[in-house]
Amino acid sequence: MTPEQRIDRKARMANWDRASDFRSKSRWAGAYYSELLARHYRFLVPQGLKVLELGCGHGDLLSSLRPSLGVGIDFSLNMIEIARDKHPELLFIRCDAHELCFNTTFDVIILSDLVTHLWDVQTVFERIQKNCHSATRLILNFPNNLWRIPMSLARCFNMTAEHLEQNWFAPNDITNLLELSGFETIKESHHILCPFRFEPLSTLSNRFLAAVAPLSWFAMTTFVVARTRPCPNLASLTQPPSVSVIIPARNEAGNIEEIFRRMPNMGRSMELIFVEGHSNDRTFETISRCIRDYPKTDAKLFSQTGRGKGDAVRLGFEKAVGDILMILDADLTVPPEDLPRFINALVSRRGEFINGVRLVYPMENQAIRFFNMVGNKFFSLAFSWLLGQGVKDTLCGTKALYKDDYSIIARNRGYFGEFDPFGDFDLLFGAARLNLKIIDLPIRYRQRRYGKTNIRRWRHGWILLKMVVFAAFRIRFI
Repeated sequence: MTPEQRIDRKARMANWDRASDFRSKSRWAGAYYSELLARHYRFLVPQGLKVLELGCGHGDLLSSLRPSLGVGIDFSLNMIEIARDKHPELLFIRCDAHELCFNTTFDVIILSDLVTHLWDVQTVFERIQKNCHSATRLILNFPNNLWRIPMSLARCFNMTAEHLEQNWFAPNDITNLLELSGFETIKESHHILCPFRFEPLSTLSNRFLAAVAPLSWFAMTTFVVARTRPCPNLASLTQPPSVSVIIPARNEAGNIEEIFRRMPNMGRSMELIFVEGHSNDRTFETISRCIRDYPKTDAKLFSQTGRGKGDAVRLGFEKAVGDILMILDADLTVPPEDLPRFINALVSRRGEFINGVRLVYPMENQAIRFFNMVGNKFFSLAFSWLLGQGVKDTLCGTKALYKDDYSIIARNRGYFGEFDPFGDFDLLFGAARLNLKIIDLPIRYRQRRYGKTNIRRWRHGWILLKMVVFAAFRIRFI
């Protein structure tokens, strides 16, 4: 540590001890802002995870997340003593973030309004690498440079605690520092236009207006979610994962034997999970015959009790035992031969939710009708905005993710409800809320050879539009 850094740390410790007393006031002006931050962090962090917070202050944010293990770090003695008294169920350690020196790994690491006060942000990012496992999420928020003058005025009127000179970052500055430190940004969002409680203006501004450009450009704080940058090394795998391919099938009798013949071997072991959905063309009988005729293929058949592809997918995932879960539509418009690409993208950690995309390569004639294409383009833009990550094709039936991640999505399904008749959006929304890295994987889309599509263009389009509105209130307008 340089002499200049020692002097700066001593001054900042004293400053944050004074700030601790300011925050203890019953009518602290920043209380509503802290409440809004906690609301956004609760959306990003599911309950029951192992959470580390650097710059934890009084520990209120960490406590609101209800972690299974919660550890707070702060170098202010006053802050730590108050945090220990208020939240005895959590562990609080007095420590400078620049000198973090314990090796426990966490599911989530939080830096809330901290990077503006750090002497060396890159050093802190590099130090917390040892507290990350492959699925750890780093979540931080920092103020918008446009709020420099309003925040200075607030301090002049004694509305918030006095601070020493701060760092001021643009979002791409933080992205660059994360990249230099071995992290990869997953998504970025902007929140809070009104940091004080003036209802109904506060709710209108913070829940709705702040979520829509160009007003979002003026939001007070930027949230960034990142993960450790993947270092693909397939040769280092001691054991390949097992794979379950879920195949919803309704009126697809003419395609079933093709699936058995063309399905490539994948992973350590592979099972095919057929979920037959009230067919009129002997699909059930055809699957049963093929299971007998292809005894070397591990295939299972279940009859769907509910309705819709979404219900079939959920049943198939429930019955699957593989480490990786995949969906393949029985119409064979996506070739089974393309499935190993999805496995490779997962195993190499290039993505954690692999979404097939039909809209890149040329399609066979009539593979997607014109109005279906227009609808896909519109909904891809709408859902990319909703999810905070680019998703080019929301309705491609081929998707892949790890079973462990799906289990967390399923446990938190109550947040959205079982409203998705297709099965695609239940997974996409859950993956976005879990902060999984969503990767689009282009495939060549074939024309259906047998039967008719089960998609009803206008009726299902109306359902999708309602889902966009519903999801906006659960993901964006929070």
